[in-house]
Amino acid sequence: MIARQWHGWTTPENANAYESHLRTEVFPGIQRVKGHRGAYLLRRKAGEEVEFIALTLFDSLDAVRTFAGENYEMAVISPIARNLLSHFDERAMHYEVAIDLMAVPN
Repeated sequence: MIARQWHGWTTPENANAYESHLRTEVFPGIQRVKGHRGAYLLRRKAGEEVEFIALTLFDSLDAVRTFAGENYEMAVISPIARNLLSHFDERAMHYEVAIDLMAVPN
């Protein structure tokens, strides 16, 4: 499994709108990608800004390419999100998931 990690920052005034946009528009679209395994959105206050980390999970790099295109390391940001973010990573990082405790039964 591949974890795709990306950071974006926004103002406190735009943080709820950005989170809502991901919840209602972006993440439902990603869920339709074959090979998508789930997503997390992490949020924290970072000085005068709000930092978000999007962590999306895919079966393989081929599934990531289905979502992000052949140049899959480039960030995929909707026009609405671009307007809400003050700055963001231009590239996403990709990691092989070495341990998945969510898949281990109790």
